[in-house]
Amino acid sequence: MATIQWFPGHMAKALRQIKEQMPLVDIVFELVDARVPYSTQNPEINRMAGDKPRLLIMTKTDLADPTTTAHWIDYFEQNGQPVLALDSRAHQVAKQVTVKAQQILKDQLAAERAKGMQKRAIRAMCVGVPNVGKSTLLNHLVKKNVAATGNRPGVTTGQQWLRSSADLELLDTPGVLWPKFATQTQAKMLALSGAIKDSLYPKDDVAIFALDYLRAHRTQELMTRYRLSPASLEDGVTTPDLLLEITKKMGMKDDYDRASERLIFEMRRGKLGTFTLEDPTDLEAGDEDE
Repeated sequence: MATIQWFPGHMAKALRQIKEQMPLVDIVFELVDARVPYSTQNPEINRMAGDKPRLLIMTKTDLADPTTTAHWIDYFEQNGQPVLALDSRAHQVAKQVTVKAQQILKDQLAAERAKGMQKRAIRAMCVGVPNVGKSTLLNHLVKKNVAATGNRPGVTTGQQWLRSSADLELLDTPGVLWPKFATQTQAKMLALSGAIKDSLYPKDDVAIFALDYLRAHRTQELMTRYRLSPASLEDGVTTPDLLLEITKKMGMKDDYDRASERLIFEMRRGKLGTFTLEDPTDLEAGDEDE
């Protein structure tokens, strides 16, 4: 089984630039994928931010399991981490983010006014892993198409300041990962979510990982989508054998890679229902890697 890892030179450079710019901002907006809300947090960003206020913004909530999203919101809030779950396609996104930032920084802003300083815009840095939905959110915040969007990692390639309103200025940054993933389970979650370039990991490994999840949590959706019988999901059927059956159902004979790519694509886009690959109880259980 090949090891999944992706940390090219441009990401190392971007992290250095983020560190250099950190003193210029009041707050960090870290976007995390609601389907993988723990594993899409960047430990390097957490280290660089230090004590600086940070708002976790959960994106792609329309594709995530709503019950598990609620569990994660409770988990983050109980641990003192401000969080906002957004469907970036909805209205009032800019207002929600601005109001939340003002609440987090209310003491700092009040102290500035007490010193006679003029009211100013909050300066926020937007960070996140590749393809987390940052450009889509920024386009809502600035109310025009200033950030390129796309369902592939690496759309944003440099840092840029954007004005949302008189109350909020944003420093956009490229999507970045970190030098070494904690586990290969985390790497597969990132790959399945779209944070890693599709050309850089074995498709069948990630498809098997996806099928293990679907067998356990989305049985009916899996059976319906690929016209499977209950016998196909019995305990004695291995996941690689199940992938082979699905490959044939797709009309691809034994082309595992092409079928795997299609399964990953369809799962990402919600064709097999909403999903969240991790739960706060996983942290309590101290899951170990394979």
